Amino acid sequence: MSDEAEAGVIEALQAALAAEHAAVYGYGVVGGRIGAQRLAEARSAYDAHRAGRDALVREVRDLGGAPVAANAAYALPFAVTDAVTAARLAADLEQRVADVYSDLVRASSGERRGSAAAALREAAVRAVRWSGESVAFPGLAERAGSGAGSGAAAGGSASSSSSSSPLASATP
Repeated sequence: MSDEAEAGVIEALQAALAAEHAAVYGYGVVGGRIGAQRLAEARSAYDAHRAGRDALVREVRDLGGAPVAANAAYALPFAVTDAVTAARLAADLEQRVADVYSDLVRASSGERRGSAAAALREAAVRAVRWSGESVAFPGLAERAGSGAGSGAAAGGSASSSSSSSPLASATP
């Protein structure tokens, strides 16, 4: 792998890691408002994002990088006041996580690409469960028209692959 390709993989891994950090934070909010009927689903997603985060930390370290740290807090994209808005936040988190995993699929090859594709699929399925709506190709074409890739990254980077952070940093 060329140095440029490896740098692209590390950048995509870091963006996915930043998104997983934000999703873990976001699911803390979701869990506080979702209600008893969907609490197990929220906990399962929270656990999945923690596992994804931990795996990405290992991958970044294995490639010689310093894993991006979680922010102390994140600004929510809208007020989460009840179970309906909590479910909407969960769907938004999952769609944004799918977006960064699509970048990792594109930047990767071999086993890493397969793992990224699996993570993309899992996030897309969770997004559908939370929202009740689906898209043909999660994380791809709809990104160009939705503006999902135009926000600030959780880790503070403005690169295209890390710009679809689930939550904006609330810390300077």
